[in-house]
Amino acid sequence: MANVVVIGTQWGDEGKGKIVDLLAEFADVVVRFQGGNNAGHTMVIGGEKFINHLVPSGILQHKTCVLGNGMVVDPGVLIREMDFLAGRGIATGPERIKISELAHVILPYHRAIDLAREARRGGKPIGTTGRGIGPAYEDKVARRGIRFVDLLEWETFREKLAAGLEEKNFILEHYFGEKPLAAEAILEEYGRYAERLAPHVMNTSVFVEEALRRRKRLLFEGSQGTHLDIDHGTYPYVTSSNTLAGNACCGTGIGPQRISAVIGIVKAYTTRVGLGPFPTELTDEIGNRLQERGAEFGSTTGRRRRCGWLDAVVLRNAVRLNGVTGLAITKLDVLEGLDPLKICTHYEHKGKRLDVVPASIGVLTACRPVYETFAGWKEPISGVRSLARLPKPARRFLERIEELCGVPIDLVSVGPGREQTIVCRNPFGGSAPARKAIPRPPARRRR
Repeated sequence: MANVVVIGTQWGDEGKGKIVDLLAEFADVVVRFQGGNNAGHTMVIGGEKFINHLVPSGILQHKTCVLGNGMVVDPGVLIREMDFLAGRGIATGPERIKISELAHVILPYHRAIDLAREARRGGKPIGTTGRGIGPAYEDKVARRGIRFVDLLEWETFREKLAAGLEEKNFILEHYFGEKPLAAEAILEEYGRYAERLAPHVMNTSVFVEEALRRRKRLLFEGSQGTHLDIDHGTYPYVTSSNTLAGNACCGTGIGPQRISAVIGIVKAYTTRVGLGPFPTELTDEIGNRLQERGAEFGSTTGRRRRCGWLDAVVLRNAVRLNGVTGLAITKLDVLEGLDPLKICTHYEHKGKRLDVVPASIGVLTACRPVYETFAGWKEPISGVRSLARLPKPARRFLERIEELCGVPIDLVSVGPGREQTIVCRNPFGGSAPARKAIPRPPARRRR
């Protein structure tokens, strides 16, 4: 039985929400394995936009959704999200949403320190969302975090909160010059959260294992993209957790032999929110056009996304790090009317060719992208439902992506709607058409 991991191959915002929503039709359980409410997954269903920050995207397909132990969860945000969904007729009860008892809880002092720390950096911020995710992961690693199992054991929570506040208030007052936080207000607020969420909290590792034994199909979704991974991303401009497919096991509590496919989501161009090196960034009219046509604003922060040409160096890096078995190309329709199109095939640095992403931020910042150029197309493609009906230049563009990264394309998104997707191969099997090679145009056009 297929169990599929969906990851982003770039710096996030690749369109994971739509792809997870689409694949969830074929899954029984959808599991989120890392991150917090510092990323949003956007889906357009029946013309209505849904942005989930914590609840897995599969909730819109009425699937059982699991918030895994690798997550850090702001319970207030989670409850508001559940209420929003419930208000639109989507079931969010304990039978539908499960929370790992080992997932860590984001507290007010995490958010306060996050914001104060970013403000103190002045002109050299990291670009954090200020949601407390980093400080919560810090407490987890330092073995002073508060888990959901602790939140539900009231005396344990009271003791751990007192210890946490003693330290955090000292830092807030004497280092950042901020006001201290009151324990009683937090106890009152989080007491309500504990009562509301208690029926959802359980040993989700056992739940997932039992589902696997019953031959249920599982879909695992990450949050941020590959190059925001704390170990393998463009450090320090990264998130605070492991975003790679391997963490689907650690962040859920299952063995690696349970994973049968890894789908890498690739935007047909590249975007990045916040700071950090971006070799193919376009600061000209083309970059502005991609930003406007792609509606490139962060779904969590609202910040304008930086835009650039597709970077095959970044893509190959993600394929290797995640063991990607198939690609899902998103926002191909945004490229309509652009001619020529470009793909970065490698970098040059001080006269040397680089085919992999360098670890040094200084080197990466100084890299010059080397491009292959392709003909564009003018025909609208949002209504196309098969590869064969795509314009020849679009097919050639997709074919070259496959060649550059050595992985087949399984899905192509040609619009924001669930139905605006070309399915070449369904990683779950299902009823999707069999995989076919992308038809080649009679001749290549490359400048």
